[in-house]
Amino acid sequence: MEQELIAALRQRDPAAFADVFATYSDKIYRLAVSLLHDEQAADGVVQDTFLALIEHIHTFEERASLATWLYRVAYNHAQTRLRHQRPQVDLDEWADDNIALPEKMIDWSTLPELLLTGEEAKAQIMTAISTLSPSLRAVFILRDVEELSTEATAEALGIQPGAVKVRLHRARLALRETLAGYFEEIRGEEWTAKH
Repeated sequence: MEQELIAALRQRDPAAFADVFATYSDKIYRLAVSLLHDEQAADGVVQDTFLALIEHIHTFEERASLATWLYRVAYNHAQTRLRHQRPQVDLDEWADDNIALPEKMIDWSTLPELLLTGEEAKAQIMTAISTLSPSLRAVFILRDVEELSTEATAEALGIQPGAVKVRLHRARLALRETLAGYFEEIRGEEWTAKH
């Protein structure tokens, strides 16, 4: 099926481009806005990604899936925009594999599902995700939000699968620590309401 789609893209079939855009534009936008914190810049990444698809589909070698290739292009465009925004040193890239344990933790499995899916909780989670470093945020979005495999995430970001696992673990630990206070407060309010 994907080979037929790629063949149609190479033949400049407008319906094939429309299909790919409908399938991936929102996902690429979410990745870009999570990295850039700027909706207009994220729109630019989406446009740049699909322009690259139009201009370079003939060079696509099919070693990875089309989705992985699009995420890789989008990630690279977002990184280029980040570099132009401000110089930054990503300490996450230089950190060793020793992972510091968070000071505060909460067992999310004991929270009622309604607490995790409510609008306020979603807003808190999105705010916490935005505090992650760009490299941790990209891995978290691709693995836990877009549900790409470890291998596809590694391919999209141009890193080794082991680095994906380490970064995902760090991202999850950081999020648990960041959100611990919020969920402890909610749990306390819930307990108070029952007694």
